[in-house]
Amino acid sequence: MNEEKIAQFKQWIDNSDNVVFFGGAGVSTESGIPDFRSVDGLYNQSYDYPPETILSHTFYIRKPEEFFRFYRDKMLFPDAEPSMPHIKLAELEQCGKLKGVITQNIDGLHQKAGSRHVIELHGSVLRNYCERCGEFYGLDTIINREGVPTCKCGGRIKPDVVLYEEGLDENNINEAVRLIKEADILVVGGTSLGVYPAAGLIDYYRGDKLVLINKSSTPYDKKANLLIQDSLGKVFSAL
Repeated sequence: MNEEKIAQFKQWIDNSDNVVFFGGAGVSTESGIPDFRSVDGLYNQSYDYPPETILSHTFYIRKPEEFFRFYRDKMLFPDAEPSMPHIKLAELEQCGKLKGVITQNIDGLHQKAGSRHVIELHGSVLRNYCERCGEFYGLDTIINREGVPTCKCGGRIKPDVVLYEEGLDENNINEAVRLIKEADILVVGGTSLGVYPAAGLIDYYRGDKLVLINKSSTPYDKKANLLIQDSLGKVFSAL
């Protein structure tokens, strides 16, 4: 059954030059980065505080030492390499079919694979800025320092990731909405579509080729024109 659906997916992609991809944690689990919300993911491990609390703006302000201890331990994967979906998406962009990637991930693997037009809804661990003077710092600074990382000016260095309680970047939202509205094919992959407002962006799609690829069910399954409940790696390797 899935083989037929994958063949249909390939045919749609072959015949289109306006594809947009919206992805979540499942894209990066193929690179060995754990999914927050899976059975074996972070959200089911035991800590002094639940990850949702630690990864909140309030916790970051009140308990920065604990925040950075968790952040370094569980959120950074500097050795991860792009997976089959990352690589195939970059190839689709290079040959003019894919107009953009909208990702909920913060690992920078789409760019590492060669994708250029990437909208990072939740930011990136690769970018870090001093809260006082705005100085940029790379990932190495966060990894190699202990405790709360500070700038040479004395300010705290904050990862450019969207924490709980923080709003998404308006420019990113506007560009994501534009891409989705104009898309011929919208491919949604590796996301439970449970995180808002990001998941609500799917509602802006106006076409009739909504492809949903996810191992487990999502609230949008019935809206999909093509539902493939399989691994992204298997599906994208067929392209």
